[in-house]
Amino acid sequence: MTQSDKPIAIVGAGSWGTALAIQFARTGRPTFLWGHDPKHLATLSSDRVNKKYLPDAPFPEALQIESSLSRALGDATDVLIVVPSHAFREMLKRVKPLLLPDARLCWATKGFELETGKLPHEVVADVLGDAVPKAVLSGPTFANEVGLDLPTAMTVASADESFAADIAASISSENFRAYTTTDVIGVEVGAAVKNVLAIGAGISDGLGFGANTRVALITRGLHEMTRLGLALGAQAETFMGLAGMGDLVLTCTDDQSRNRRMGLALAQGKGVEAAQHEIGQVVEGVHAARAVREVAQAAGVDMPISEQIYRVLYEDTDPRTAVSALMGRNLKRES
Repeated sequence: MTQSDKPIAIVGAGSWGTALAIQFARTGRPTFLWGHDPKHLATLSSDRVNKKYLPDAPFPEALQIESSLSRALGDATDVLIVVPSHAFREMLKRVKPLLLPDARLCWATKGFELETGKLPHEVVADVLGDAVPKAVLSGPTFANEVGLDLPTAMTVASADESFAADIAASISSENFRAYTTTDVIGVEVGAAVKNVLAIGAGISDGLGFGANTRVALITRGLHEMTRLGLALGAQAETFMGLAGMGDLVLTCTDDQSRNRRMGLALAQGKGVEAAQHEIGQVVEGVHAARAVREVAQAAGVDMPISEQIYRVLYEDTDPRTAVSALMGRNLKRES
């Protein structure tokens, strides 16, 4: 039996967890999908589609819904965790005693841990130690388009190159291509910061500032992301790839992005809570804005765009005032 014939368990049955489960199962790999809401799981099992998030993406035959976490992980050699960053550590603790001795762990969770400022791979090391092979999946992907089997590319990052190659091979199909890298830090920093910047892009567009402003925000935002990543030990080239520039452009420019929609709502004068309720799913950039600010300050990295987005979210700064503050900064060399 090859690795791609062995079961994989997906922990988290939201839009992204469901889309990834569909994609793994689409390749023929036995796939178990578990989520925390028994009623939701029962509906998924009976409907064979996630009507709430991905109504046009029926489940492949190889995808099974499992209501028991222990049964989902019971035969899984690979486990993929897809939960919001604030729930990541607790989910790792739940999963730990259920893992097979030779299990390998990957995640598609994005963002710094708010309480500690740690990246997901550091949280995994805290809970599971260093022996378990680890990988992160990230890059420019919307769940709905993966569910619809539209051509997509993403990144699998791991210090264990054979593990990254295995995951990339088992998720890739005719319309899905996975690339590998060893730069876990760069991929995770990109995933965290792009959500913050996408809120800024939504604010900018919601205020009617136009394409010039949007592209300036994306370009200078990429510069901020890269500076923070380098300070934390990432590789510069990562930020010019799928998990850096690719994910940033995607999230800043398309209304499928919850973070961009949060920015649009803020520009209309809605509060964070009202916008969150309207969107109906976790908007990771709201928590990330606070965490990124704290990590950047601790690392001595100047991130003026991210700082102003934080002030709009947490200090009730008027979005137009935030833009004025950015435009009024002292002139400087571009790099």
